[in-house]
Amino acid sequence: MPMSAVDLESRLRTAFPDSEIVITDLAGDGDHYKARIVSPAFRGLTRVRQHQLVNKALADVLGGVLHALALETAAPAD
Repeated sequence: MPMSAVDLESRLRTAFPDSEIVITDLAGDGDHYKARIVSPAFRGLTRVRQHQLVNKALADVLGGVLHALALETAAPAD
């Protein structure tokens, strides 16, 4: 059973409040998404660490309900 873009965005907003989040369904099947997240929580962190935080927030659905997620993360420009 695929995850809806709305559910994915909701989970990310809970994990990263005060963030800009844009979800794109890459295949139209609810299984392959791209998430662009600009979050103050990423300030001072490497891109790898940023992605680890996102993966941790979605650990219970990655590889299951959520088959593939391409990430674009950044801290906001000051």
